[in-house]
Amino acid sequence: MAYLSNIRMFVRVYELGSMSAAARDQRTSPAVASSRVAELEKHLGVRLFNRTTRSLQPTSNGQLFYDGAQKILDAIAEAEAALSHATAQPRGTLFVAAPLGIGRRLIAPHVPAFKDDNPEIAVRLRLSDRSIDVTAEGLDIAFHLGPLEDSALKMRVIADCPRLLCAAPNYVTRRGLPADGAALLRDGHDCLNLRFPGAPEFQWTLQTPDGPQRFKISGPFESDDGDVLTGWALDGRGIVLKPVFEVAEHLRSGALVPVAQATPPLPVTLAALTPHRRLRDPKVTIFSDFMAARIKAALTEATAPAA
Repeated sequence: MAYLSNIRMFVRVYELGSMSAAARDQRTSPAVASSRVAELEKHLGVRLFNRTTRSLQPTSNGQLFYDGAQKILDAIAEAEAALSHATAQPRGTLFVAAPLGIGRRLIAPHVPAFKDDNPEIAVRLRLSDRSIDVTAEGLDIAFHLGPLEDSALKMRVIADCPRLLCAAPNYVTRRGLPADGAALLRDGHDCLNLRFPGAPEFQWTLQTPDGPQRFKISGPFESDDGDVLTGWALDGRGIVLKPVFEVAEHLRSGALVPVAQATPPLPVTLAALTPHRRLRDPKVTIFSDFMAARIKAALTEATAPAA
């Protein structure tokens, strides 16, 4: 088991490019990660990485061993999947990722119920609005809003999520109610941007009478956390573009109101992404089916007209 743990750590170090990143991924310390790789190198009698104070690069032996090591881990995963099929008792650990809004509202609330139904499956849920590499980060399932760019992944479409532009009533009172996207630019409205370091200038794609059109919006606030933007909008700091399910409670209470309704944002697709090599794993299928049913129910409730 220790040897297998060392192999798994080596693979994650190789894929993530650093001891510290692999340690975080495996829920341990950089010292333990380094020790496991060193033990594996001692067992094999070769150096797997060239280490300096600033970089970590695989050696030619490391590159050669990675291919075989990955096949070993894939074979073990397939064997566990076959056993799960045979015993009708899926088991193991699922590595799941989701954007913050989806994870907090649509995934995390249902994980305990999934665990109750599947006691032999552990779920490690990672939430971030940043772009992630599903394969490199060793994920089994990643929930995703938007178009799929990586053709190496299998996409299961769950739902199309309507979106809207909204702001607090005190912002509208102070700055006026923009009728459409053109008014956002003409009147210099403060738009709250979801943006990451190094990202290009932000644009909102809105549906106009002439078809989808991009509007180069701007504003004094931006963040890489969508919930932070919602908080700023509630505080009257600007206009935010949101999936309806994320702000449904605020719309019902009147804390946020729709704006620029003549040119609404396009709906966005919510999907579950899975590496092809994970598709035969029953725990992946069970989790995907479980969450898809509950997400669809939650979206229906969130977007239903107020009684």
